[in-house]
Amino acid sequence: MGVFDAGVDARRCRAPPPPDPLPAWEGGIRVTPTRRLAALILLGGVFVMEGFDIAAMSLAVPRLEGALGLAPASFGWVFTALLIGLGAGGALIAPLGDRFGRRTLIVAGCFATGLATLGTATATSIPAFLAWRLATGLALGACLPNVSALSAELAPERLRATIMAVVSAGIPLGLALAGLLAPPIVAGAGWQGLFLVPGAAATLLALALWLALEGGAPVHAGGPAKEAAGKLPQLALLRSPWLFPFAVFAAMLALNALNLYLLNSWLPTVLPGAGLTLDDAARVAGVANLAGLAIGIGASALVDNWRKGPALMLLFGTMAASFAAIFLTAPDPLRWTLLLMVGVGGANAGGMVLPGLAAYLFPARLLSSAVGMGVLVARLGAFAGPPLGAAMLAAGVAPRTFLGVAALPALACVVVALAVPAALAVRRKAEPSSNLD
Repeated sequence: MGVFDAGVDARRCRAPPPPDPLPAWEGGIRVTPTRRLAALILLGGVFVMEGFDIAAMSLAVPRLEGALGLAPASFGWVFTALLIGLGAGGALIAPLGDRFGRRTLIVAGCFATGLATLGTATATSIPAFLAWRLATGLALGACLPNVSALSAELAPERLRATIMAVVSAGIPLGLALAGLLAPPIVAGAGWQGLFLVPGAAATLLALALWLALEGGAPVHAGGPAKEAAGKLPQLALLRSPWLFPFAVFAAMLALNALNLYLLNSWLPTVLPGAGLTLDDAARVAGVANLAGLAIGIGASALVDNWRKGPALMLLFGTMAASFAAIFLTAPDPLRWTLLLMVGVGGANAGGMVLPGLAAYLFPARLLSSAVGMGVLVARLGAFAGPPLGAAMLAAGVAPRTFLGVAALPALACVVVALAVPAALAVRRKAEPSSNLD
């Protein structure tokens, strides 16, 4: 039952209203609708920051050869350093939010991300870029799983995946804004502006989050709490009954992350090889990422209101078909832009939809741990993206072949999605009262 239906049903039945479904923190403080909306908007801002920050490095790389004499192919491990940090932060630091509260992890991670991103603007060598991007990844990894978990806790159960997708829609929005704003930012502040802008925004966002979010550990209603009470709640995901759902969830995250970081790391570098200017390539990347907003929200609505496995198969199958079409056609700016809107947009949509699926696969007491550990496993796939792209660039692979490779992980996601109904059945058996329909 939704929060806005409670009063109507109470008057109709002349019975006391049902318990408030909104989450409570220690100290008995409950979230009002206005504060919940403000919190969700600011949580979405964290994802906008992440998307802009991810795009900043890929947009800077083709400009650094002239500015600093650093070849684009030498940045493969710089991109990977961000992913290593994301995985380590997600697995080792983020689960602390299940014990000590979301706000501390979110605010500290957001502030540290801002400082590390500002520091990236001072780098002049590959080792310096690598160190700053590793620090950025650690901070983001600590923050983002708690943002996803808190958005799920603030959402009505029947709209959980959709609201989580709307919040995480900030990632493609940030990627799109970076691509569209890169030309004027670089013109006004040089390549350093690509890091100064998101770094300053992240520090201000941390202050706003501190003021808007309530402190304390979340109180999870219903179900046994022994996993959450343990010192290492993430270990519950590695044993029965949660191992199989976690394996399905993490496999799709890993395969989609491979595509997400392959494409968003190298797209502004690859497209000039198909005849586009650097500025036009940045704009195409921005438009393609922006399409992920609509795709992700639509796919999440299907996950909430239709069969979850087929909804994911449709998403990833369409994505694979778009990259196959690019591989089979000659470069054409208009046709490729439309196909990239489906393909790159689909990869970003996958990043929006899958955290929402986690809210159906796992109970609230394990949600931060599941998303955090999923981020760690996903990095195994994401680690392969930037080095794979660097190897293809070094080998002189044609742009259409480079982009056609992205069809393979998308097809693999279709295969894994076949196991989603069985993964949902595990939670139904473990918690018969859960509503997964």
